Amino acid sequence: MATVYDEQAKVFKAFCDETRLRILQLLRTGEKCACVLQEQLNLGQSGLSYHMKILVESGVVESRKEGKWTYYTISEKGSAYAATLLKRLTTPKAIAKESNCCKNKPSNKNFKTEKHIKII
Repeated sequence: MATVYDEQAKVFKAFCDETRLRILQLLRTGEKCACVLQEQLNLGQSGLSYHMKILVESGVVESRKEGKWTYYTISEKGSAYAATLLKRLTTPKAIAKESNCCKNKPSNKNFKTEKHIKII
């Protein structure tokens, strides 16, 4: 069962490889056929297929078939989601669910906060 973190990791995996970043740079100018990407990146079919699968699964890139060729383009929706996700995960001072742990220290000065013992 996929978790929300699995889906988010797919987005970041798309950006964690030099070849995939080069592919995204090429796609910034518009839709490209797989054959054009192969030629410009000096990649074999299986190498390009591997990277495109990761990019498409992340949602950042969309693909469409036309005959025997596959064409790729950057997804506006996927790109916006990736930007929003990065901003949300890296924004400091985000509102978090409050925790009572160590918030109210006991008045006993001998109490060491780093050694919590729960008595049952």
